[in-house]
Amino acid sequence: MLLSNLNLLATAPGGVAQLRELILTLAVQGKLVPQEPADEPASVLLQKIREEKDKLIAEGKVKKDKPLAEIAEKEKPFELPEKWAWIRLGSTMEMLNGRAFKPTDWIDRGLPIVRIQNLNNPHASFNYCDPSTVAEKNLIDDGAFLISWSGTPGTSFGAFIWNRGAAALNQHIFKCVLIGSAFLPEFLRLSINSQLNVLIAQAQGGVGLQHITKGVLENLVLVLPSLAEQSRIVTRVEELMRLCDALEAKGQLEAKQHAQLVSALLGTLTTSNTPEELVENWQRVAQHFDLLLDRPEAVDALEQTILQLAVRGLLVPQDPADEPASVLQQKVLAEKVRLIAEGKIKRDKLLPPITDEEKPFELPEMWTWARVADLCSLVTDGEHLTPPRCEDATQVPLVTAKNVRHEVMDYRVTDFVSQDIAEKCWKRCKPLVRDILMVSVGATLGRLCVLREPVDMVLVRSVTVLRPVHLGVFADYLALHLMSKDSQSEIWREVKQSAQPCLYLAKSAALKIALPPLAEQSRIVARVTELRRLCADLRLRLSAAQTTQSHLAQALVESATTV
Repeated sequence: MLLSNLNLLATAPGGVAQLRELILTLAVQGKLVPQEPADEPASVLLQKIREEKDKLIAEGKVKKDKPLAEIAEKEKPFELPEKWAWIRLGSTMEMLNGRAFKPTDWIDRGLPIVRIQNLNNPHASFNYCDPSTVAEKNLIDDGAFLISWSGTPGTSFGAFIWNRGAAALNQHIFKCVLIGSAFLPEFLRLSINSQLNVLIAQAQGGVGLQHITKGVLENLVLVLPSLAEQSRIVTRVEELMRLCDALEAKGQLEAKQHAQLVSALLGTLTTSNTPEELVENWQRVAQHFDLLLDRPEAVDALEQTILQLAVRGLLVPQDPADEPASVLQQKVLAEKVRLIAEGKIKRDKLLPPITDEEKPFELPEMWTWARVADLCSLVTDGEHLTPPRCEDATQVPLVTAKNVRHEVMDYRVTDFVSQDIAEKCWKRCKPLVRDILMVSVGATLGRLCVLREPVDMVLVRSVTVLRPVHLGVFADYLALHLMSKDSQSEIWREVKQSAQPCLYLAKSAALKIALPPLAEQSRIVARVTELRRLCADLRLRLSAAQTTQSHLAQALVESATTV
């Protein structure tokens, strides 16, 4: 059943990792390879361990150990195959901790010091020490069996077989001297690693750095098959892990190829020159819709393509009866002149006209190019010096870049300023309904939202305010234009790279906008809203399908381990 359902398991979210865990689980439960009646029973191995340990104690090579507790029935999580036995890890080995090397022990060249990162990452660099200063118990070579017992759960703990030559062992790693030849090291390694969740549950320490005590390791309950069956299990596990490697590599390759295919086919849509050509190109995409849009990131790409089509005039038909955008632009200018004359806004700094070289694409008839400042009565930012904060949540929110989410304002995490301080700040700028707030500093630069409800707030410098001259749905069209790939690319081209990326106000004011007639803006916004709602529905269906697939994969894993 495992092999027959590999595709479902491997393509589920986190599926390959689940497969690896399942393989180890099946291996230690005796369900991965058939048992052979001719195999020596594990009871013989248990006797060999006891005899060798007694011999070593008598020779003074190991200390007489405190007898480990009998394995209780509640510690046995499943029924063993015939001829197998339960055993505690501590009865099979002596554990010797590594040395606590200090930085003063390090030298430029010499014997490598094995730290936990050298176990988890073969490319991690070594520290070195003088081999003459290292005790025999801290020296290792190829074939040494190691257990790392301190670090970050999920990344640091585990059993390893060293194969990189002579070295010295650092602290937090046990060098394990196996007793009685009852385990093949390869089988013991996978057996311990199949129980990491059990060990992590007993780890001590804080959220980050934790450790597993020697006592916990010694009392870990493991299975003991015959040596012959251990060998067969190791061979089978290695075969299946290679298959997992191939599935993982294939999945990564397919993800890359899928992204390239989505980019190429959706790219043909944005190169359309007319709505008729767009329809023709869309037919090509629609033939492969289920294949292309089967991943959330592909839906994200489709949504961005919708915005690009919208601002290029390819999403809704043009209407010859519409008033040309050039007339709209003159009306906006006249409104700004009136506001200046009434002292309500300041006169703009004159911006240069948009040259043909600056225009990224051809516009439909009756559209025109404009700059953000041409279309806004205000382009400014928040307070350059952060006002003194207060802890009174009934006062005025102090809004920073973290509050400007993708198209929504988030007031859940905010500081506050007093009403008196706020009123002083509002003499410079008080955000109003239908203003566009855009992050202008930091990693989320370019993220924006339209204010939909009146909320008194004070802004800091990392947020830019764009106040469109309000004519119909103009703010919504300007916002979706600024969210489009064309505008976002221009924004990041204009960014000043310093300790934090920053878009100066002059650069924000000069951003280029493809301006349609006012009536067409309304049609574009309505169509984009409709299509983005469909994208949201598609994401929900994909999420539900992935959840179902995950549940099916988990059910297969559980059924495989309970057979």
